Amino acid sequence: MELTGKQKRYLRSKAHHLDPIFQIGKNGLNKEVIVQIGEALEKRELIKINLLQNTDESVDEVAAEIERALGCDAVQVIGRVIVLFSPSSQEKYQRISTELPAKKKK
Repeated sequence: MELTGKQKRYLRSKAHHLDPIFQIGKNGLNKEVIVQIGEALEKRELIKINLLQNTDESVDEVAAEIERALGCDAVQVIGRVIVLFSPSSQEKYQRISTELPAKKKK
């Protein structure tokens, strides 16, 4: 899903008050963590991930890997924090994606 600038701004404003729910440390990014991130995105749609100081991975590499593995969007990468968004496939969890500003039609 390709997000517009307006949609990204809206998601960043929603994510501002969130606390990171995942921390990636010296063990790095592995399959189990990716599965857990996917499950959290399904229920929350918008999450923050924090990379600890002791990890060898770069923030941009981790964001790209998660985007590729889960098909989500990295809305913002600031410092060592990544904000991820993916619309939920279950209607009962679609709070943020239903409020997302619509794309303009050409």
